Amino acid sequence: MKKMKALACLMCIPLLSTFFFVGNARALTPADVTRVSRVTGATPSGETLPNPNRTDVLYQVYGTDLGIMWDKGNNEVFVLFGDTYGEGWGGNGAGPADADWRHNVLAISSDRTPSDGLSFSTMIQDTPGHAKELLSSKRIPLDEETVIPTAGVTVGKRHYIHYMSINHWGPPGRWFTNHSGIAYSDDEGQTWKKDGNVMWINDKTKWDNNFQMAAFVKDGGYVYMFSTRNGRFGNVYLARVPENKMLSMKAYEYWDGKRWKPDPKLAQPVAKGPAGELSVVYNSHFKRWIMVYLNEERHALVMRDSPSVTGPWTGEKILAKSADYPALYGGFIHPFFNDGTELYFNMSQWEPYNVFFMKATLTEDDRGENMITDPGFEDQESNTVSKPWYIEGTGGVDRGIHFSHSGQNNGWLRNTSGWNAMKQTVVVEPNTDYTLTGWIRTSDNMTEGYFGARPPRAGNVLNEVRFGRMDNYTPLKVEFNSGKHSLVEIYAGMWASDGDTWIQIDDITLTKK
Repeated sequence: MKKMKALACLMCIPLLSTFFFVGNARALTPADVTRVSRVTGATPSGETLPNPNRTDVLYQVYGTDLGIMWDKGNNEVFVLFGDTYGEGWGGNGAGPADADWRHNVLAISSDRTPSDGLSFSTMIQDTPGHAKELLSSKRIPLDEETVIPTAGVTVGKRHYIHYMSINHWGPPGRWFTNHSGIAYSDDEGQTWKKDGNVMWINDKTKWDNNFQMAAFVKDGGYVYMFSTRNGRFGNVYLARVPENKMLSMKAYEYWDGKRWKPDPKLAQPVAKGPAGELSVVYNSHFKRWIMVYLNEERHALVMRDSPSVTGPWTGEKILAKSADYPALYGGFIHPFFNDGTELYFNMSQWEPYNVFFMKATLTEDDRGENMITDPGFEDQESNTVSKPWYIEGTGGVDRGIHFSHSGQNNGWLRNTSGWNAMKQTVVVEPNTDYTLTGWIRTSDNMTEGYFGARPPRAGNVLNEVRFGRMDNYTPLKVEFNSGKHSLVEIYAGMWASDGDTWIQIDDITLTKK
């Protein structure tokens, strides 16, 4: 890598130590995540969770996943599931296909007491005691293997499902879709019709359409559609449509980072992935939008929040880890209980391929509107740097050895030569001013360190501060304009050229001015 041109003088460092606590302090963080109840399937031996629905006995639903929830009106909630299996189900994971396979099934709940679990009033049935498949598929691999719902919304008396048509399955976390589309019901969910006019068609050579998996929310006369490409490794994008034009493809608009555009190819991300199985709600207590999804690379359900649907969205906060809930995915928020400090959501686990009702407590985050994920390296689980942080050169994490500025951990870079950097890519609004702050200390031979922001690929540095020797943690501040970019790379780095050289990095913050 070429040396970067310094845009500030050596040791040009602010004296104030409190400047990085900026922005709205109402940003949120989750804690105390617990299982409340089992939602689907039979109670296995030894499990003590409430199981109010007994779906195996009452509806022939032995194994299923997702549990997408939305307000259907009349104080009821629809709860929508994916590939579903009955008697003969294998016991862990999906399949086999001859075990009464249904691509999707639907429950109704009027339960207003979430503290003791999620209870169904009934499920939509084709025969008594048998949950009905809503949307069929060809069941042909490399053509249409299954049809899986990803979101739902009700406008007036009409109910809508966003679904994806799966062409074929790939490696874990990756699948390939023919298209996504909208189906609707005018008879309280008993029958559904796919609308052939509203589809986001995937290019089968690139598989890169960004509107294949969705989350719906209503606000101000619009239905907003947060979306990702097929699989769990895309960024999050945003579209909207007037409530009364859900079935008009030309009525959809796409957020380009600054304004709404009619072309989906102009959409720019509102949150950095990898993201899968989205869910978004508005919390009236905190006056914040909350987004939950699976980050496959971090093996966790994560949460972001924002004062606006368009952002800026905070960095990810871990909601639940696969270390505690193996093979977890699909964190779908209940729409009814978002006027307080509790967050209720459905979570799937591949083994035992069933859905559980979960609760977390939300509190205000003292870091404010920080757009950086894992800003103090506290989520790092080993001395080797893991995502969302990346290393150029040589670096790692000091964990619990009292080298940090705050908390237990900090990042470090150390080498005898060359360029070394710690970096993270963040979604920003184009042509917008930002403030980047962080705390750094160095070895006594440091002469050429840099802290700043740049495009994630080739391009000129947006702004940076150059630093030299700092014996104690010292705050650095960089102000920059994002220019034409929707993604920027935040970095702290050094050129090591005078023997053993190191820097320690902690408490990095990025906020919109």
